Amino acid sequence: MDSFLQKQMDSLQLPGLSIAFINKGKIVYHRALGVTNIKTKAPVDEQSIFEAASLSKVVFAYWVMKIVDQGLLNLDTPLYKYLPYPDIAQDERYKQITARMVLSHQSGLPNWRFFTADTSLHVKQGALYLNSKPGTSFGYSGEGFLYLGKVVAHLLNQSLQNMEPVFEKEVAIPLHMAHSSFTVNPYILKHKVRGHQDGHIDPANGLNWPIIPSLQIDSNTFDPAASLHTNALDYAAFIIAMMKDKGLSRNSSDEMLRPQLNIPIAEDFRKAGYSNWGLGIGIAQTPSGTVYLHSGNNGNFQSGFMMDKARQSGYVFFTNCDHGNSFNEKLEAFLSLK
Repeated sequence: MDSFLQKQMDSLQLPGLSIAFINKGKIVYHRALGVTNIKTKAPVDEQSIFEAASLSKVVFAYWVMKIVDQGLLNLDTPLYKYLPYPDIAQDERYKQITARMVLSHQSGLPNWRFFTADTSLHVKQGALYLNSKPGTSFGYSGEGFLYLGKVVAHLLNQSLQNMEPVFEKEVAIPLHMAHSSFTVNPYILKHKVRGHQDGHIDPANGLNWPIIPSLQIDSNTFDPAASLHTNALDYAAFIIAMMKDKGLSRNSSDEMLRPQLNIPIAEDFRKAGYSNWGLGIGIAQTPSGTVYLHSGNNGNFQSGFMMDKARQSGYVFFTNCDHGNSFNEKLEAFLSLK
């Protein structure tokens, strides 16, 4: 594995990599490789922090299932009954959106309004809209997670600007994710690596992505879709917790990993190996059986994980560049997962 990783670091020009492998429910291999910054050449180490990008969604989904266990949220109650959403109030169909639809990407909302606006829908630039009737089609959506995040904050008598301490208490501390956070803190400021794109340091190294002033998303905002900062050791601890049903009722754990879609999954996800979707997590069929997975892509940070719950095995990695998806393909082939 050392030889394989070094070869990929060189051939794919990965500046930095944080990676961990799990076997029999334990971390059996971990490496922090490369540099945090191609100019300073400062080495990546076990304290280095990466953007998790969309791997954030899986952690948030886990927290949502804890809230379901606490009786504060029902997966099938329309979210507007908890908290109306003025951003989409012009389309009454949004009142059909449930937490289950959001977590399984059937909300009908676009991924992000700012780069998926469809002029044929006659919506103003930057306005939120529905691509389809909720519950009728698969459509990967960060906007859906943002709405659900607002609902969760409301149910906890918080806001997206002060949810982090509750997350730490309910998820990060119990699951031994000591240095994982959705919002900025001194540890992240000190240990976050720089993002790279097209072989260069990306000057837009924001602590949260996407930075959208119109949505009031910044480094102090808990963005459930994309703002988790972490590393392979912390995230591997989270995967192990999911393997062992830690912190959730058996029913909620099973529901999170149960196929939710009765409609075709999007073509690009099928090509990536996904066969279905659970609650916040992808499902794939491999020669060795069912695995659960997710990838993350913030452009200058890319990541991925795969979990075989039956065998209590898996891996997670984080890169600080735009070649992480290519690395994931090489890794899956090396492990004969495809």
